[in-house]
Amino acid sequence: MDNLTHSIIGFGVGELVHRSWPAEVDGISQRVRHRLLLVSCALASNFPDLDLFLTKLLPDPLGYLLHHRGHTHTVLWAVPQALLLAALLWLCWPSARALLRASRPARLGLLLSIGCGFALHLLMDYTNSYGVHPWYPFDGRWFYGDMVFIVEPLFWVAIGVPMALIMRWRMLRMGGLLILFVALAVFAARGYLGVLSLATLLLIGLLCGAAQWRAGQQGRGGLLLALGVGAAFMGVQAVAGQAGRVQITAELQRADPASRVLDVAMTAFPAQPLCWSYVSVETDGVQYRLRRGVTSLAQAGCPAGLSVPPETVTGSVDELRKLKAGNCQADAWLRFARIPLLTNGTLSDYRYASTPRGNFTTLHIDPTAPCPAGIPTWGYPRADLFGVSSDIRTRAQP
Repeated sequence: MDNLTHSIIGFGVGELVHRSWPAEVDGISQRVRHRLLLVSCALASNFPDLDLFLTKLLPDPLGYLLHHRGHTHTVLWAVPQALLLAALLWLCWPSARALLRASRPARLGLLLSIGCGFALHLLMDYTNSYGVHPWYPFDGRWFYGDMVFIVEPLFWVAIGVPMALIMRWRMLRMGGLLILFVALAVFAARGYLGVLSLATLLLIGLLCGAAQWRAGQQGRGGLLLALGVGAAFMGVQAVAGQAGRVQITAELQRADPASRVLDVAMTAFPAQPLCWSYVSVETDGVQYRLRRGVTSLAQAGCPAGLSVPPETVTGSVDELRKLKAGNCQADAWLRFARIPLLTNGTLSDYRYASTPRGNFTTLHIDPTAPCPAGIPTWGYPRADLFGVSSDIRTRAQP
């Protein structure tokens, strides 16, 4: 997910933890705890993305592809990261340090906020098609949720509206609501949101805001509703995405019964469970075929901003296997690529063939380049294309 969404979710959960805990002995301590739990949960919700500082350890694009969502996005390494964040808060925040010494609820609240923040980061990153490998080093396979767009305004609205209404000063409340409205308007103007999706988001914001307003100054109603809406949305997306995958796989098999569909990577449209873009890979053992397009469940109209024209490309399985076996750069790159395409000595992941800034996964093969050192031993997402068992796990296979 994008860091704005991670932050909004972190602030919302931190606020909910604070409001669910017994009050501190005085108003000053209560305010310190409030700030501490919000900040700690929001920081924990973003902390794993500090792996971006590790991307320079390998040459482009390998550094980004193999280190972003790398070790810091594993359950094992979440523990030392959480301890580091707690230590930094302790050392750099004197008033919070004094509170934590004196208050058991504050200590438990901090523990819960940081734990929830890290867990939510891994969960939200899992939900899109980029993937994570959370169980490394015990299991190096990639896991893909294929259910939520990487920038999802539903979470902004559902959580952001109650959080804006909680703000103490009226100008901040109005400013927060205005920013949310402008963000939705920009999304709609660029063709990322349809009219029905925009109206639904505004209704969700209205309902969550009303629930929080009715809950009172210390209430949790709007925040609980927002988290419930978010969880329900992910459930709907999971079901819709799987239905789309089954539909696309059946169509591909009908078009070419001799080929085997290895994977269909699904990418949701924002706030639109009926619209999905997809990229598939299939093979007959000699050639592999990659397709991309948009599928609409129930004949729904899809926003134009994220639609891509249908396209099909093919490649040689034998060439890809030989390149993997004979070139260490390619072998490292294939530890990331879910939909690999080899053309004229260049590798690229077909999932990102239509991004506005070009395909950031593109690797130009240089036979004279030295082998990169320190390659993480993630599983090969397309191991099934190389003649061995598959190393990917999606939310559900058709």
